[in-house]
Amino acid sequence: MKRLLSAFCILVFSFAHAEEFSRSHALVMHGEPALPADFTQLPYVNVNAPKQGSMTHEAQGTFDTFNPFIVKGNPAAGVGQIYDTLLTANNDEAFAQYGLLAESIDMPEDRSWVRFNLRSEARFHDGEPVTADDVVFTFNLLLEKGAPFYRAYYGSVKEVVAESKQSVRFNFVDGTNRELPLILGQLPILPKHFWQQHDFSKADLTLPLGSGPYQIAKFDTGRSVSYALVKDYWAKDLPINRGRNNIATINYEYYRDSSVALEAFKAGRIDYRIETSAKDWATAYTGPMFDSGKIHTDTLLNENPQGMQGFVFNTRRPLFNQPEVRKAIGLLFDFEWTNEQLFYGAYKRTDSYFAASELAATGLPQGGELALLEPFKDQLSEEVFTKEFSLEKTRGDGNIRPQMREALALLKGAGWTLSKGQLVDANGKQMHIEFLIYQKTFERIVLPYTRNLQKIGISTEVRVVDVSQYVNRVQKFDFDMVVGSFGQSSSPGNEQRDFWGSKAAEHVGSRNIIGVNSPVVDKLIEAVIGADDRQALVDATRALDRVLLWSYYVVPQWHLNAWRVAYWDKLKRPERNPKFALGLDSWWVE
Repeated sequence: MKRLLSAFCILVFSFAHAEEFSRSHALVMHGEPALPADFTQLPYVNVNAPKQGSMTHEAQGTFDTFNPFIVKGNPAAGVGQIYDTLLTANNDEAFAQYGLLAESIDMPEDRSWVRFNLRSEARFHDGEPVTADDVVFTFNLLLEKGAPFYRAYYGSVKEVVAESKQSVRFNFVDGTNRELPLILGQLPILPKHFWQQHDFSKADLTLPLGSGPYQIAKFDTGRSVSYALVKDYWAKDLPINRGRNNIATINYEYYRDSSVALEAFKAGRIDYRIETSAKDWATAYTGPMFDSGKIHTDTLLNENPQGMQGFVFNTRRPLFNQPEVRKAIGLLFDFEWTNEQLFYGAYKRTDSYFAASELAATGLPQGGELALLEPFKDQLSEEVFTKEFSLEKTRGDGNIRPQMREALALLKGAGWTLSKGQLVDANGKQMHIEFLIYQKTFERIVLPYTRNLQKIGISTEVRVVDVSQYVNRVQKFDFDMVVGSFGQSSSPGNEQRDFWGSKAAEHVGSRNIIGVNSPVVDKLIEAVIGADDRQALVDATRALDRVLLWSYYVVPQWHLNAWRVAYWDKLKRPERNPKFALGLDSWWVE
């Protein structure tokens, strides 16, 4: 029997399986979808945008594979555009997924399983239909041969079953992971008939087969790659895609570093650029092409949580296994001087792993957050419960003597001694830190920091390597300190396992580059994943944030609640961008 529940959902009772479930066109983390089942377009697109022209992006380093799903190799920029997923986002909502390959989604109230009912018209680029067998094949392939991330991300799935040619069901270990149905919807579906004939574990330039809006048109190994809009793309007329995928050809040109790419942009070889350098944004975007309006520069509000960017300690190194040592080293980073002298005062200091959001820990723990932390009181420092976490401010004039004194006191307590100008351990060995970076332009930020470390007797080295070597070393955890970034959404979930989970710390290629190995953190991650309403999620993220902060795993850097974008006049964008993304797939060429 069927009965109408709302504009977006029906309740179905299956006598064959004796199961009651809801059928919907979309999934949300909490509450209901903003768009009804009969929506005609996303609210931020221009449905009359022409589909024509080309757009050239920059990319840095090089590439040697079109397989972005494995640890090996450097995948080509933009290759994700060739794949469709079961569901796709409305970027005006914090976490909502609408049907793409899947026409509808079935799920019981306890969220113990989810079924995706595929569209009969869904096709790969070779004309073969997308089936439930392809979904099962993809899921198992990624878990068996894909990057470690997938095993952490989908770890709560017990089994996946193709119930018919167009229906696939994922059964869960339990129903506590509210995010799991949504992130399964993000699964890019690979063609079984193609990959059974090719080696998925090989990082090479085999041209992959997808079902998405673009396909690889041409490439010059390591230098450039172009994607062409698929003329008979099966999903081009779906409401979720109206006004999207408007550029006929999308190109990526590779450059050695950001400064070279900037000059290429100003010369017209690149059409669009996100500027990450405050100095360049303040000084380099000038000249006749800007004055005449041929190039636009816009600062667009970014409403996403800003996450954490910082100098990351590899705690697998014995040198960094004490929080006191990590805190001391962090004290020597003079953000105030760096911000004024190098960044024109553009940034805010990041003091949370969920910066610029309600998810960030503030004040002292209370309510639901305190209830989560109290069972671990004997495993956490007293400060977690008695002090508000804050980062010490310097005077901004380069004089950090108070911070140096505090750092030396902490290091002395951890067994280090200042002897003849060198900071040495009990065996007389000097503390040495290598900073591994791949952007030469970042040297101007790292070098003042290393000079401060040298003032208290620490030996330092800044090693600049190419992108391939950098990626390889980071994936193998072969570094002392790097600059790391941990992006966050408004609805954190399973990805936290890969960021900070103890199991991920053991897996080469995981995003737990810090090497966090903490039973308390593991429990709090599961509290985030299992949160059954928004308040429970906020409480759990704040508790996790607080424990990570007081562990001093990184030296926090800075953030900006905006995107700084520059683009040539041929590119046009809708009247507004979505709340939680730039929405580049809704831009067009005139």
